[in-house]
Amino acid sequence: MDLVVVRLLFVALLAGVSYFLHPFSLSPLVAMGVGAGSACAVIVFEFRVRALTLRRLIGAVAGSVLGIFGAALFCLVLRSAPLNTSTSAALQIFVLLLMTYVGLLVGATKGDLLNPAALGTIFASDRPTRRSAKVLDTSVIIDGRIADIAEAGFIDGVMVVPEFVLRELQTVADSTDGSKRQRGRRGLDMLQRMQSNPAVQVQIVPDDFPSIREVDLKLLELAKKWEAKVVTNDFNLNKVAHLHHVEVLNINDLANALKPVVLPGEHMNVLILKEGKEYNQGVGYLDDGTMVVVDHARKMIGRAVEISVTSVLQTASGKMIFGKMDENGKNGEPQRPGPVEMAR
Repeated sequence: MDLVVVRLLFVALLAGVSYFLHPFSLSPLVAMGVGAGSACAVIVFEFRVRALTLRRLIGAVAGSVLGIFGAALFCLVLRSAPLNTSTSAALQIFVLLLMTYVGLLVGATKGDLLNPAALGTIFASDRPTRRSAKVLDTSVIIDGRIADIAEAGFIDGVMVVPEFVLRELQTVADSTDGSKRQRGRRGLDMLQRMQSNPAVQVQIVPDDFPSIREVDLKLLELAKKWEAKVVTNDFNLNKVAHLHHVEVLNINDLANALKPVVLPGEHMNVLILKEGKEYNQGVGYLDDGTMVVVDHARKMIGRAVEISVTSVLQTASGKMIFGKMDENGKNGEPQRPGPVEMAR
């Protein structure tokens, strides 16, 4: 709102000055219109300049300065040419405008090749900060594991949360469905937890893309703009991001990578919780949630047994371990089922 007032004052001031001074022998009303139009043109130019990146802005300024310097040298030659005064002045103005225009365009186009950090520490925090940023999507915020990973120091940089993700979280939190409402509130709590931790940098950004309706596509555009990585656990977003050449950090991939390596022939203790799909199979789970299928263990439901691993299968949803009961039959005592087992 303050910028709007400043712009209106600028237009009014330039129009008033033109009205009272009426330059180029114009009538006061025409001069006021020309002044107001010039002020509007300057404001439009301001909007275009604000949309430029720092590299392109530096390139445009450098190109314009070099163009003006080259035009000045060329005008020295024109002044000594056998031309009348009006022709020489017209050519000098034309060369000045031409060289400035070409320098501006070429400098802005090639500005992305510049390295602002090399010009001094004043520019050192522009791109590197953005390149180390991580854009969080809605699913990974609700999941909550990103808070533990960031607090443990395994992920660095700024956690970028766009406002359109916040709006989506608020919509989920205000849902009439109890499950959705709980998930949305959990996501908001996780954001508050990360913001309250001084070791974790969370930045809420107003960047939006009104022409794009899908939140996932907005996230990808924001990641391209910031040259950042997207943090998610959404399988489909992961695939689409790779098609758009956007780097992705998938929490599920990290969890699978951290699961302990199990080789055939190893021994382990497993609590059999339920029967398997095949005849006489029992099913248990490791602490990290990995499913263990044990042959001939249907009668051991509710008991901890020692098994020998026969094979390990990697699936899209994670690892599955197949085993058989150890020949020594070191079976544990029956255990009282916990809340999870009772639910099963």
